[in-house]
Order: sequence, then structure tokens, then C-alpha cells
Amino acid sequence: MSFGATNTKKMAQEVNFYDRLELTRSADKQTINKSYRRLALEYHPDKSEDVDAEEIFRAVAEAYTVLSTPKLRAVYDTFGLEGLNNGAPIGDQGYSESWSFHGDARRVFREFFGGDNPFQDILPKKLNDEFNTLPVLEPRTRKQQGSPLNEIVLLTLEEAFNGCMKKMRVRRSVMNPDGYTSCMRDKILTINIKPGYKEGTKITFPKNADETPNQIPGDVVFELKYHPHTRFVRKGNDLHHTAFITLADALTGCIVELMTLDGRVLSIPVNEVVRPGYTQRVAGEGFPVTKAPGTKGDLILDFNVTYPTSIPETGKSLIRRGLALK
Repeated sequence: MSFGATNTKKMAQEVNFYDRLELTRSADKQTINKSYRRLALEYHPDKSEDVDAEEIFRAVAEAYTVLSTPKLRAVYDTFGLEGLNNGAPIGDQGYSESWSFHGDARRVFREFFGGDNPFQDILPKKLNDEFNTLPVLEPRTRKQQGSPLNEIVLLTLEEAFNGCMKKMRVRRSVMNPDGYTSCMRDKILTINIKPGYKEGTKITFPKNADETPNQIPGDVVFELKYHPHTRFVRKGNDLHHTAFITLADALTGCIVELMTLDGRVLSIPVNEVVRPGYTQRVAGEGFPVTKAPGTKGDLILDFNVTYPTSIPETGKSLIRRGLALK
């Protein structure tokens, strides 16, 4: 088989999947499998030295996908590639769904052989050991799990503090009843966010990712991320809040009123002189500790002191006298 430059251009214009697999139109399933097996092994890019191996490998994978799938083959035999790509009438049922090759020839190869490296079973052991360039596989009877589907879940700090339910829509590949083709479908997964879940927490739904014929579906993994908050920053199980106060408040004391993440209003007395770097801790007003229900971290008040731009002389005298008192 040759897929040189001239043949490649012709192939794009006149697609004949039977010619690609060197078959007649009367070929049965067993013959189709046998032909694909021979050509896929002959032109595997990791084994063949043919300069067009990659292109031929992909072409036979596309042809095999169509001819080994009864519904696709029936449409192709009647309406050709255009019928596959654009849909074709199927009696009273309307039109068939449009189809196009996904382009992953190695995936077709894996699904057919049960792995990436069938050569270890068909080459002599000594030759295989000396020239093997593909990864060694587990026994073919053992299915490998597919790749995980990773998604981000954004939470407000209130949702993480109080807990909530999140319904997430994931789009994944699902096998059709014929066992060969697949389609994209949405699935709704419900996530139970427990009070106190930290940013970066991962929640896994096993075997809910893409389905393929010869692989165990991968997991769907949700990672929690926080929206920025206007009043609080979480550090560990503590909540930090920056209170903006005047210089007079810093020197003489004040009350800081603060709405919590669960809707309460705290009135926090500040009796100490607020000096640079000073913080005030309010026990038990931080984040819930997920692994220790009923306990919370602390609320940490940081301070930003606003200084006056000018002070009259009489005011300066009063301040000096006040600071001099013991």
C-alpha cells in the first residue's frame, strides 16, 4: 500500500474505505478485523520505516471505524462519505446523525488490541527485548482506567463557611448501544460542600469521565476554589479582617462592628493601644474545622490606622500633655 503525495491528494477527493483496507464490499466482520490487524501492525508509526506510515496508519483506522460499525457502514455503502458527514435519510426515522472521524488512530489501535504494544506477543522474545520501543503492557484481560476529567468549582466564602450543595454539569463521551461509536452527553453531578472545606479540596466521582470500548471510565475530579471576599481572608482555619480606624481610636480605644459569614453582627471592643503590627484575636469566630465538627478557628483583627494630615497647635499641646500623663 502506498499513500504518496499524489495518492494522498486523490484519497482526499475519492475516499474508498474498502480500498484502504484492501477489501471487497462483501467482506464480513472477521475479514475486516483481520485486514485492519495486518495493516495497523505493518504501518504502526513506532514500528514502520515507511515515510507515510503515520498517514496510512490514520487512514486505515478511519476506514476500520466505519466498516466495523454496522450503522456507519450501512450509511457509507448507500450514501458515501458525504452521507456520513452530513447525515442521511433512514426511512421514517428522519436522518442519521452526522459523523466524522475523531482523528485519534492510536485510540482505535488501543481499543482493538487492548493496549499500545501488541508486538510483545507476536515478536520473538529475543528480538522484542532487543528492539522494543513501546511500553510494556499489563495482560490484555486487564482493562486500564481512562484519564480523569478535572473541573474547578468556585465557592463564595459564605458557601465554604456554611456548607452548600452544588450541581455541576459535565460533558463526557458515552458509548452508544452498538459498543463501537460514542456521543457527547451532559451529566449533572451533585457535590455536598461540608462547612469548612478548604480551597484546594478535591472531590472525586469515580468512573464518571469519558467512556471507551476497552477502558474503565476515568474519574471526575472537582477542585474547590474561592472567590475573593470583601471583608475576610482565610488562613488555615482562621479568618483575618482588616479594620480601618482613626488615630484617635487607635490611642483611646473603640468598638469594631463586623458582620460574620453566617449573618451575625459582632461588636468587638478594642481596649489596647493599637500600635504597628498589633492584632486582636477573637476565639471561636473563625472557620469551622471539617475534621472536628463543632470547633472553629479564630477571628484575627488586623488594623489599618488612618493618620490626620494636619493638627492645630492647640491640639498638639493637648496630645503632648495627654501622652505625658501616667
